Formats: sequence, C-alpha cells, structure tokens
Amino acid sequence: MELGIYAVVGVAVIVGVAAFAQRLGVAAPIILVVVGVGLSYLPGVPEIEIPHEYVLDGLLPPILYAAAIAVPVVDFRRNLGTITSLSVVLVLITAFGTGFLLYTLLPDLNLAAAIALGAIISPPDAVAATSVGRRLGLPPRLLTVLEGEGLVNDATALVLLRSASAAAVGALASPWAGVADFFYAVVVAIVIGLAVGFVTVFVRSKLNDPVLDTAISFVVPFAAFAPAEALGASGVLAVVVAGLYTGHAAPSHFSAQSRISDRINWRTVQFFLENGVFLLIGLEIRTLIENVNEHPSAIGVWESVSIGLIATVALIVLRFVWSGPLVLGLQRRAQHAEKKTLNRRLALDYVRTLPVTGPRQARRRRFAERTYARQRADLQQLRREGVDWRGGVVLGWSGMRGVVTLAAAQSLPEETPYRDQLILIAFTVAVATLVVQGGTLPWLIRLVGIQGIDVADDRRELARLIDEISGQGLTVLDDPAAALGETTPVDPDVIERVRQSSFLRTESAWERSKELTGTTDDTPHQVYRELRLAVVAAERQALLDIRSRGDYASRILAEAQAMLDLEETRLRPRGGGH
Repeated sequence: MELGIYAVVGVAVIVGVAAFAQRLGVAAPIILVVVGVGLSYLPGVPEIEIPHEYVLDGLLPPILYAAAIAVPVVDFRRNLGTITSLSVVLVLITAFGTGFLLYTLLPDLNLAAAIALGAIISPPDAVAATSVGRRLGLPPRLLTVLEGEGLVNDATALVLLRSASAAAVGALASPWAGVADFFYAVVVAIVIGLAVGFVTVFVRSKLNDPVLDTAISFVVPFAAFAPAEALGASGVLAVVVAGLYTGHAAPSHFSAQSRISDRINWRTVQFFLENGVFLLIGLEIRTLIENVNEHPSAIGVWESVSIGLIATVALIVLRFVWSGPLVLGLQRRAQHAEKKTLNRRLALDYVRTLPVTGPRQARRRRFAERTYARQRADLQQLRREGVDWRGGVVLGWSGMRGVVTLAAAQSLPEETPYRDQLILIAFTVAVATLVVQGGTLPWLIRLVGIQGIDVADDRRELARLIDEISGQGLTVLDDPAAALGETTPVDPDVIERVRQSSFLRTESAWERSKELTGTTDDTPHQVYRELRLAVVAAERQALLDIRSRGDYASRILAEAQAMLDLEETRLRPRGGGH
C-alpha cells in the first residue's frame, strides 16, 4: 500500500513540476532536485536510498534508448568528430584531471580511487541543457552535439569507472590492461548493438499489430544492455547503437501507426524516467548527509560539500578550456569541407567523361554521384548551422551532471576509503551544476544573443520538400492500373481525386509558410484509397532517398515523415498492417 502511495505522489509531483516549469521558464530537472531535497526533510518521509543497480541496469537503458531513437543518424554522422571530442576525449581528460585534484585534497585516498570518482563526475547529462535549449531555440546543431554527447559520454565514464575501481582494489594488472579493456568494451558493444537493432527491426517489421510491436520495443534496450554487460562490454553503448539503428530504420521498415505509437510511448517513458531520476537525486540528499555523519572521519559533511564545489569549478574550467579550441576546429573543418567538396566535384566531372561500358562503370558513376551529393549537402548544412564563439560559450556552460553521477557514485566498492564522503561529493557536483549552470543557462543564451531556428524559414523548407516528394509521388498516376496491380482502367475521377489530395497538401504547406512570414470491395472509395496509398508509398521512398542525400535538415525531414505517417494512418483501414 505504501509503495502505491509513494508512486502516486511521485507521479503527481513530476507532472505538477513539469507543468509549473513550463510557465516559469526553468528546466523541470532543476526544480525537481530542489523539490526532492525539500520533500526529504518533511516529517514522516522515510530515508530513501535506491540501489545503484536499479538505476544503472533498470532506468538508464530505456532513458538512453528513448533519446537515441530520436537522434537523426545523419546529424549524428555530421557531428561525429565533435561528439567524440566531447564524449570520449574530454571525459577522459576531465576524469584524470579532477581525479588528480581529489587525490591531493583527500589524504589516504589512492590515485585509482580518485580517478574513479573523477569518472563518476565527468559525464554531463544533456537532459537539462537540451530541455532549456529547445524552449529557447538553440541552433539545431548545438542541440545535436549536446544530445550526442549525452548518449556516448555515459559509456566512456562507466567503462573508465570499471577499470579505475578494479585498479583501486588491485584487480587490474597494468594500465595497458585498462586501455585494452576500454577498446574491447567499445568494439563488442557496437557489434552487439547493431545485431540487436537489426534483429528486432526485422521482427517488428513483420508484425501488423502496433500493440505487439510496442511491447517488443520496450524490450530492445535491455536486450542490448544485458548481453553486452555479460561479455564485459559497455551495455550503455550497445543500447545507444541499437537505438540509433532502430530510429534510422523505422521509416523504411515500420508501419506508420507503429511509428506514431513509438513516438508517443517512448516520449512518455522518457519523461517519467528522466524526471523521476532527478527527483530521486533530491530525495537522497538527506540520507547521504546522515550516512556521512554516522561514519565520522577527517572529512565531514561541510568538508565534503566544499570539495564537491571545488571539483565543480574544476569541471567548468576544463570544459571551457576545451570548448575554445573545439569551436576553432569546427570553423577550420568548414574550410576543409569546402576544399574537399570541390575536389569531389572535379573527380565527379572526370567520371562523367568516362564511357559507361558495363555494370562496373555504372556502379562507379552512381557511387561518385551519391558521394558528391552527400558531401555537398553536408557542406550546405555546415554553412547554415556554423558554430561561432556564442555557441562555444553555451556549449561550455552546458555541463550539468545527473543520472549517471547519481547511480555510479553509489556503485563504488564498499572498501573504498571515504566512500560515503565520495558519494556526497559526487552528489554535490550534480546538484551544484544542475542548479547553478542549469538555472543560469537561459539567461546566458539570451545574453550572448545566439540565434536559433527560424520558424518561417523552416516552413518554407518544409513546403519545398513536400513539393519535391509530391512531384515524384504523382508519377504513380502515369500508370495507376500498374500501381494497383489491375488490368482494367481506373476511373479518371478517382485519379483526379488522388492528384488533388497531393495538390491540397502542398498548398496547405505553402499557406502555413505564408502565415508565418482494409476491405477488398472494388468501390470507387477503395480504389481511391489504394491509389492514394501508392502515391504516399512513392513519396515515402522519395523522402528516404532525399534523407540519404542529406539535402534537407533532419527536423524538416522528420516533420514531413510525420505528415506522411498521419495520412497513411488515415487512409489505411484498421488491421491493415503495412
């Protein structure tokens, strides 16, 4: 009974705070941490200490999977270098840098244990940053970098934590063994993630019932996480890879109804789990303080909090020091992309002069055409969404800690010196960064005057995309009987109705832009519906081809995909499957 009451109160608090945060203009995770601290000191509230495996093994996989399926692979690929720099290199530098700092501040703490704590506090949590960024209109590229960093850096930190914890208790032979363990964990995790993603996508593509499809989707993060962890690899990275693959494959393998259900269900799961973890951070503060008081040592509560604040300053400084050269590197990368694209164009012009004498030459020409189209689209995106010093400032300040810091701190071995104090230090870092950096991030974004998404321009780009895919979709009407698999002519009135539907949708898209700037009965309606579905299918294929070229921004492609999904769901009878 008590557990049910706590669950009801927790859900009510999460929903109420989320609604209040939208009106207040503050990210919900920040308020939830403060509310959690206040609730923990109310009379009658029991001590709360969640076992770390519940968070690491039970909550973290679905949280990361929900985020991964929503990240466009094209955007992830375009920013892979930046994401790797932040989520791997910076995490390692931060872990060792803060580890050495803690090693000097805490007597009797060995270096390996200090680096383990550095690994715990090194990965930023992107939830608070992206929630603020979306509301205030951060540029899409910055949001992609923050989301990508939040997906991958957890894997880096947890693998490093495992190696450092093993070294702290003398279970690691040498530093090189730790390096080998790191690369093994990454490679095996990627293989398992791709395998799980491929198999589950194949199975789900054969199901016609969205309920069954959704049920399997809930298992995917654990199906990737469990075997990777059992083999000593990074379960977190396996979940991210499986999520990225599933999100990329969904438009071509899942039904429209399944995609819509997936989006709604996983957004709900993500909302409750992410916000629930931040509420837990606040609720556990009182228990952590009492644990430190019950185990007196040279380091008390205030000393632990002070060391946590010192570590927070070090984390902020390291991130800003790294962000400056990173932004300069991005600008140089844009210049390099200009030269690379020009060279690719010259190579393509040469290939076009060669005669096509066989299949090999034809494949070579098609490959050259696709490669140049992709590089040109990447270059155009770099020009549109370049990151300047303003983006660097926002990126440097978006280093809030959260979910992984909460769970990983409690996973320290019991024999670790100052274990309770180390956990309190880690929680101090998480709360300080959430409240200070997260609370001032909206002000900083306004101060630097960074420009976000131009809604009117997005609407114009969406209208152009609808124009392009509609033009290719209407080619089906050149031979409607063939599209339906019939030998008898199709009623011209039905063909015209199908054609007009495309025209009306295109006109509606342009109007919105201007405002801002089944059964087998052979009835006319059935023929219309089937023919219209054939047009939508051709439009979907055109959209997939355009996505592979990267000519349009991912958010525009996603909106067009949603429009096609809604129309296909409306046209397809219940139980009609794909």
